[in-house]
Amino acid sequence: MSKIIQLSDPHIVPEGQLAYCVVDTATALVQAVATINRCLPLIGPVDLAIVTGDLTDFGTPAEYARFRRIMSSLDIPYRVVPGNHDLRENLRAGFAGESWMSATGGINWDIELADFAVIGLDTLVEGYHHGGLDPETLAFLRDRLARFNGKPVIVGLHHPPFTTGIHPMDLNNLRNGDHLRDILDAYRGEALLVCGHVHRGVTRMFGSSIGLIAPGTSHCVTLDQRIENPHTLSLEPSGFMLHEWRDGFVSHLIGADFPEDRYPFSTPAIGDRSLQ
Repeated sequence: MSKIIQLSDPHIVPEGQLAYCVVDTATALVQAVATINRCLPLIGPVDLAIVTGDLTDFGTPAEYARFRRIMSSLDIPYRVVPGNHDLRENLRAGFAGESWMSATGGINWDIELADFAVIGLDTLVEGYHHGGLDPETLAFLRDRLARFNGKPVIVGLHHPPFTTGIHPMDLNNLRNGDHLRDILDAYRGEALLVCGHVHRGVTRMFGSSIGLIAPGTSHCVTLDQRIENPHTLSLEPSGFMLHEWRDGFVSHLIGADFPEDRYPFSTPAIGDRSLQ
């Protein structure tokens, strides 16, 4: 049974700094990695982890080096796609030597697992917060779907191609999502679309596919659906996703503070219910 984990939006900053002066994103990612490792005996085997963008806050080489140091503790392999806070060439340099990293152009990749394939797409439009799929990336997607020939696929990218009701984020989602929708709708296999960017768990239909947004590993974009939304972050519980195949895709939300304690559901015998 094929399974992957999705983390999103770590926003790693340089040593000694807090993101937006309030969020210790590095400690949050350390906790998420430790939680995944602790969960693996319960949910594994897991084939792969993917990180759906915004690995760093400013895209500096030092931030990518720090991200990789933290992720080196993860007990499963992982791959990444860029988000709007990343810089493509610095990210590429940070992962130089990885077999899945493209030497030029968009950071697009694919991997075929036993039950489904995973396709990672680059939606970064450098200098802007919104996303886009350039002709090269759209051609890559069409080619890989043709190769997979109806096998179930998970398509991972940073910018969601649909609105969430959070106005500042909806202004900066994927601008040409209609192209993506048309390609996925034409695919004869089951497709699951997994995104980041909004730092919140969101689910909706996207054409004939299910679209999911994963929570961030640290902070959330505040759920404020007013048009005059001041665009703030919230320190809410963070987490990551587990996507698996069970005669169809099944996705689980796992809290980054997933506890070690376990309590049986068994009912005490009558007469043994008092607190002592």
